[in-house]
Amino acid sequence: MTALLEVKDLKVAYGKIEAVKGISFSVHAGEIVTLIGTNGAGKTTTLRTLSGLLKPVSGSVVFDGEEITGVGAHKVVAKGLAHSPEGRRIFPNLTIAENLKLGAFLRKDAEGIERDIEWQVLEADGEQDEHHDDGQHADGEQPDAQSHQP
Repeated sequence: MTALLEVKDLKVAYGKIEAVKGISFSVHAGEIVTLIGTNGAGKTTTLRTLSGLLKPVSGSVVFDGEEITGVGAHKVVAKGLAHSPEGRRIFPNLTIAENLKLGAFLRKDAEGIERDIEWQVLEADGEQDEHHDDGQHADGEQPDAQSHQP
């Protein structure tokens, strides 16, 4: 089975400082994969590079069979790969549903969007012990969720 996301020997630097030193991994459809490491290990840099916010020094990123290494973020999102940063309070006054609708702005299937949003909101409602009535976490952060496809 072909991987949905394939990262090979990805190296990323900030000037002369090498932040990511050759990470390789693959993710198949339906898998959940985590990047674990200490502060400064390169987790966020890796994610920012995959989503097109940073350009790698070398290596390759293939998503859904297409090379996306160094492709701009707007094009990466259009292909269905998005980065949802945690705890950045980018749109802190929006509800969960409003945040998800923003994340789905490139989708054309209105019924599918509403179905996905309903599912995500129901999932969040199941965690009410950790949320206020407005659906936000007790610490004020929005839960991470995706409303793009695939």
